[in-house]
Amino acid sequence: MALGYLNLPYHSVVLPYDDEATPITLTGKKMLPILVHDKGVLNESLDIIQLVDEKNILKTHEIVNSQDYKNFELVLNQIGNPVHSLAMPYWIYTPEFTPQARKYFQAKKESKRGPFKDLVKIQSTFKQELEPLLSEIEKRLAPFYESNTFGIKDIMIAAHLWGLYIVPEYQFSPKIHEYLQRVKVLCQFNYHEDFWRKE
Repeated sequence: MALGYLNLPYHSVVLPYDDEATPITLTGKKMLPILVHDKGVLNESLDIIQLVDEKNILKTHEIVNSQDYKNFELVLNQIGNPVHSLAMPYWIYTPEFTPQARKYFQAKKESKRGPFKDLVKIQSTFKQELEPLLSEIEKRLAPFYESNTFGIKDIMIAAHLWGLYIVPEYQFSPKIHEYLQRVKVLCQFNYHEDFWRKE
């Protein structure tokens, strides 16, 4: 999303989830995304954005080091758990998962969250958990998060929420949906476009 917003050309390589060797060889740990560039390799999202945003358009450094950033991180962490519990049972059927990678992912995530089939049965619990969190975000849209201009916080919120579009039983409020679609246009972002572009 950041690369799209900054109009920077890039080549995306999608790694199978069970590919441990590539990220460990490149960076010493299994962590994505990874940016391979002319000065080396980097694999922390915010560090990557700061590196490529040479004109500091997104003001990532200032925002990450601001006084209210920890509160914002708390909001993201609170959103993350119910979003993942709702979306993971469906994510594993997206194009990035080979059958082998699907088994790897499912075994790893179910050891922490429980069987995916059980998560689907208690979706209402996760929806109830999300409702006040998204309501609070909605109140802060002006039209972007706590701002009339687009910024790094919008990328971070959208990155957390976008996966919910894959859950058939979940529906965003009209305002959150419009916000995410606005971010999509600004960032020239299309979910799984890496695969759609393949010949």
